[in-house]
Amino acid sequence: MAIQQHAENTWWTILIPVLSAALVLAYFGGLLPKGMVAVKVAEVFLLCGVVFAAVHHAELVSARVGEPFGSIILALAVTIIEVGLIVALMLAADDGGPTIARDTVYAAVMLVLTGLIGISLVLGGQKHFEQKLTVAGTSSYLAVLGTLAAIALILPNFTVSTSGPTYNAVQLTAVAFVSILLYGAFLFTQTVRHRDYFLAADDDSDKASEDFNPPSVRQTVVSVIFLVIALSCVILQAKMLAPELDDMIDLAGLPPEFTGVVIAMLVLAPESIAAVRASLANRPQTSINLALGSALASIALTIPIITALAAFAQVQLSLGVPPAKMVLLALAMFVSVITLLPGRTSELQGYVHLGLFIMFLVVAAVP
Repeated sequence: MAIQQHAENTWWTILIPVLSAALVLAYFGGLLPKGMVAVKVAEVFLLCGVVFAAVHHAELVSARVGEPFGSIILALAVTIIEVGLIVALMLAADDGGPTIARDTVYAAVMLVLTGLIGISLVLGGQKHFEQKLTVAGTSSYLAVLGTLAAIALILPNFTVSTSGPTYNAVQLTAVAFVSILLYGAFLFTQTVRHRDYFLAADDDSDKASEDFNPPSVRQTVVSVIFLVIALSCVILQAKMLAPELDDMIDLAGLPPEFTGVVIAMLVLAPESIAAVRASLANRPQTSINLALGSALASIALTIPIITALAAFAQVQLSLGVPPAKMVLLALAMFVSVITLLPGRTSELQGYVHLGLFIMFLVVAAVP
């Protein structure tokens, strides 16, 4: 994974996690005044900054280990951040926030399939006209992602053992098991059995970009340490800001479900920049690995963790999305298959994805 421009620890990637850690310690130590606007602004600024810092350090570590392990590390870092935000909001909600996990996972999948892939294809197509993908790897992503999206977000609407878009305990356990099973099988395929599926084709510029100077051992160790600090700060700061986020959604006149979109946008923003940058550098396979890897890790790992949390807190999770969102999700998967599986992408296909992205945002804001 060629990301030479990030193969060093710049000052802000060290300073922001340190400041965030200091803020967290002051908050939970009772040293910060409650309700001050300046404090809230600092919390929001540092939360956004520490998310970017966390993904930067994960990106640097991934540069050391190379592809496809690099994309996996980035996806796992993003998923840890996402789960931390979801758990913080669920614990802050009076009723346990039964729809927060559903809304966030759905938003993450849709943002990747429509917005991230769309902008990557448009910008990559404008600069390089046509870009080539490895079909075997891309189809593996889409097969697992489509299966997990259907059983987690669509199937609950049609089961009859419980009322509403929910699963009973046995069904939830089965969904969690299948999610872990498929993701484990996918990782084995990606890293051991068929690693070549997820690397660039021999004649693609992505192949040449694999030859680069990785960060030093010292830089990697520093990034591992600050990655742990940054991820911990994200989770704790999310708990600090959870009440204010709901208030801001209400103040903007948006439905409560839009909270999931906000979380997904925040979590995916840094990795989205990396994916778009890879597409502009004519490394389309790296771009798709980053994009689809984030969506897959989001749904495959979030659902089992949230299922365990819901069982512990005795919360009935609402997983099935409403009919309009089911249509958009199915259409996004269908278009992604048509776009990516031929193995060659163009600018026009990117605009199709961006059209779906606009409709996703409109339906999320105005159901």
